[in-house]
Amino acid sequence: MTDAPSPAPSRAAVAPTPDAGGYLTLSSRIAYRNRWLRLREDIIRRPDGSEGLYGVVERDDFAVIVAVDDNDCIAMVEQYRYPVGRRMLELPMGMWEDDPDADPAALAAGELAEETGLRALHLVEIGILFQGAGYSTQKGHVFHATGLSQGGTRREASEADMVARMVPRAEVERLIGEGGITCAVTIAALAITRARGLID
Repeated sequence: MTDAPSPAPSRAAVAPTPDAGGYLTLSSRIAYRNRWLRLREDIIRRPDGSEGLYGVVERDDFAVIVAVDDNDCIAMVEQYRYPVGRRMLELPMGMWEDDPDADPAALAAGELAEETGLRALHLVEIGILFQGAGYSTQKGHVFHATGLSQGGTRREASEADMVARMVPRAEVERLIGEGGITCAVTIAALAITRARGLID
């Protein structure tokens, strides 16, 4: 499979049926695609009758894992994020672009092992989140992992600079408060875990 973008097809007419918010999609086209995402451009009619253009980034589901060991430490990974030009401390997460219909639990177990080398005896889905509902369709499945054992990592070439470590929960919270952790998905997944009573 090549990483080169595919040519964009011409705009397709769409039967105008209102969505749950009363918006009509008048036409739609894929303006750009690669193996990780599709950029869809829709001409829409708003509930007030005005028309406009909506750009939507279509991405497959991903999993994010809050893995907590017996010492109240959380598995974190640090890597360079090219779009923002900085290294970031995050929870393990990812998607399988070659298997977009993968079972979320299998995806979570695979990403946890790939990025950190950890295997979880207990892996439970505790919520979902949308990381950019104003512009993207991508949905995240949040998992809580316990009963951890260490194995080897299986990182992709793009993750060669990744560093994994167990971080005490109190330090994670301090870093969030001080701006040392700025990944929105990480912060939201930890909030879901706390709201479910799985961490103090």
